[in-house]
Amino acid sequence: WIRENPSFISAETTPDPDEENAVKNNYSTAIGALIFSLVFLLGVPGNLFVVWSILARCRQRSVTTLLILNLACADGFLMALSIFFIIFLALRTWVFGNAMCKIVFYLCHSNMYASVFLITLMSVNRLLAVVFPHTLYRLITRKVVRRVILGTWVLVIVMSIPSLVFRDVKGVRFEYAFQTVAGFIIPYAIIITSYVLILKRLRETRFQRNFRSEKLILAIVIMFGLFWLPYHVVNMIRVCKGIFSTNNPITTSNLLHDIAESTRAVAAALAFISSCANPVLYTFAGKSYIKNNGFAFMAKLFEGTSSETETKTTAQKKKNKQTKCT
Repeated sequence: WIRENPSFISAETTPDPDEENAVKNNYSTAIGALIFSLVFLLGVPGNLFVVWSILARCRQRSVTTLLILNLACADGFLMALSIFFIIFLALRTWVFGNAMCKIVFYLCHSNMYASVFLITLMSVNRLLAVVFPHTLYRLITRKVVRRVILGTWVLVIVMSIPSLVFRDVKGVRFEYAFQTVAGFIIPYAIIITSYVLILKRLRETRFQRNFRSEKLILAIVIMFGLFWLPYHVVNMIRVCKGIFSTNNPITTSNLLHDIAESTRAVAAALAFISSCANPVLYTFAGKSYIKNNGFAFMAKLFEGTSSETETKTTAQKKKNKQTKCT
């Protein structure tokens, strides 16, 4: 939402006359700055603690743990970038130059895609562990997981290139639509499908009920969706605004423009909350370990994802043996 500020647009670009100020709403700006400040103070140390817990204290690293590690790296880096937006909202102008504007948005979008894709991989991994424990899930070795994660980072680096290329008004609208479809609608369609199949399988097998991994990942999925939904809604409002500006009366375009302008600072700040919420979520999920494990409580929580996978596989084997005996 900084990109439309005239100070960020190059001389070759013709700005939309309706977009002469990136932060017109004082109330929205103040709330946005406050939220960005809070997520910076909580998100950076929180995600660093998650990374430290996994690398220094976690002895058994399951697939879920490796994905959480990469998610914490993406979230922590995104939280560090929030300092730029805090300064922007405080000063009401971008003081870091056009090149830095491109770089910051490129990094933000890269980490946005990384977060949602890693969460999608978590859901697919749980699907394979629950529904196909003896076939497809056995193929998921540590080597395969590392290659998939590396491929995911390469993919998000490529997908974020439009942040550097599309700088005119039409390009920006294309990018908004692309972000929403590729970074929200498609991943969440995969996630919802995965959890529908998981829940169906859980109802069929008694021994697979009430495992912490499913609950933890489902909580991550729900929180990410809730906090990012307003951002993508604003994106689509801006896309619709561009369509109405050419095909309908100017009053409709102005109305959509006013709605987007008055809400985008808060919507962007809410999206950042999702990246600092995960460490808080892990803390609540692992609070039963705090008394006995101290600062290693989070590592103990993540190690549980390994033992749960083994428990499911062992239980399935026992069930198969009992079936054969009868």
